[in-house]
Amino acid sequence: MMNQVKQYIGVDLGGTHLRAALVHGESGELTSLLQVPTLAREGHEAVITRMAGLIEQVIQSSGIPKTQVGGIGIGVPGKLDLERGLVLFLPNLPGNWPNVPLRSQIEERVGIPTYLINDARAMTFGEWKFGAGRGVDTIACFTLGTGVGGGLVINGKLNLNLGGTAGELGHQTIDLNGPTCGCGNKGCLEVYASGPAIAAMGLKAVVQGLTTRIGEMVGYDLNKITPEVIYQAALAGDAIAQDIYRHAGECIGIAASNVIVSVGPRKIVIGGGVAQAGELLLSPIRRTVLERVRITSISQVEITLAELGTHAGLVGAAMWAKECNPGG
Repeated sequence: MMNQVKQYIGVDLGGTHLRAALVHGESGELTSLLQVPTLAREGHEAVITRMAGLIEQVIQSSGIPKTQVGGIGIGVPGKLDLERGLVLFLPNLPGNWPNVPLRSQIEERVGIPTYLINDARAMTFGEWKFGAGRGVDTIACFTLGTGVGGGLVINGKLNLNLGGTAGELGHQTIDLNGPTCGCGNKGCLEVYASGPAIAAMGLKAVVQGLTTRIGEMVGYDLNKITPEVIYQAALAGDAIAQDIYRHAGECIGIAASNVIVSVGPRKIVIGGGVAQAGELLLSPIRRTVLERVRITSISQVEITLAELGTHAGLVGAAMWAKECNPGG
């Protein structure tokens, strides 16, 4: 009898939701996707218990025996100790999860080998395996959301140097005298191209009384100004909204230019919720790269949108479990 291909479970620890799904070890096909509220305010022990229950539900709903699951990969939005399986710091969850042994606690509850990975690196790995980065040996990913995450695959290996912190592309300095970032540095890409940064530019334009439809579109309720609202205004021809996305794209283009001349990726992949703006972002990114990269052949670098959408992190985390435990 032929050996069955192992399945792996990808988990996404989000501030609002916990998501988990089964991922086929060879095709990357995602099935049995389930999600529950994170309820992070209840503390990490409660969240971990909820996560273990969700994993068990995924296995049960899939109908496959637990012995056919080769591993669990968990994408975590923070700083990790990959070797010991610890969460060191989560900036956006209550309590910050200092030195939480997430790996061992899930293994004890579920009985399956478990591996941690930063959520942006998981997205990068997923896109390289089965998304926009497939077929090349070196890629760089930018994921644009509440923050700006990133990741690098170099010569066929996910770059996890310096304790897994390598690839934080959103925290490279693009402006020497820029505003202070949440990480403590000044002038990071994140303060210019994250979702909150784009929303803040729209809010500022309305408060300053500039000629824009952004305020009108939200009934002048400033709390309702989001990147999506600004995107819709830009599509409708609003010059201020278009300029906001142009500026964000140029900032990403500077960061992409730095990565191109230092790493030489064949593809730059742009993902995350803000990337839904598509060409409004890609056009200024590409133009800025063309203007700034002089010593490397730009014709060999493709700048493209991510393909796996919200599934990229789940697929990448599951494939990371396979990478760490190939025998299953």
